[in-house]
Amino acid sequence: MTIAFIGLGSNIKLPKQQIKSAIKSIEGIALTQVLKVSSLYKSKPIGPQNQNDYINAVAKIDTDLMPLELLECMQDIENQQGRIRKEHWGPRTLDLDILMFGEEIIKDDKLTIPHAEIENRSFVLAPLAEIDPNCLIPDKGMARDLLAIIGQEDLEIIR
Repeated sequence: MTIAFIGLGSNIKLPKQQIKSAIKSIEGIALTQVLKVSSLYKSKPIGPQNQNDYINAVAKIDTDLMPLELLECMQDIENQQGRIRKEHWGPRTLDLDILMFGEEIIKDDKLTIPHAEIENRSFVLAPLAEIDPNCLIPDKGMARDLLAIIGQEDLEIIR
């Protein structure tokens, strides 16, 4: 079994419900168990600003799947929830990203782990540090230390 972290984000079609539905779908993946889910965080969009704010969360999972198998499962869940890939960094019903997969470092055409730009995204670092205060991002550092550098003034916790 490998500990992995999944980033979840949505900003259209009832974002809070999209995140909750995605968590239920992740719980249904074979050979995978959801261990912990962060609070929901509201953040401004990256990229085009003429879109709704995002609701984000992070799930900590334990899985026997390989990274590309897990990626395929995440993309299936996105598709089931109506994800359409139209505009880079544009509005979306659901975005599921594998943030980390054990201590692996992967860089290929299909997958980059740790997720690209992870150290620059407060909406990823804050929930990571919340659910795993000692979270070490391979080749980057401690999530809480990286968060202290970039700050989290742009985030709002949604209960």
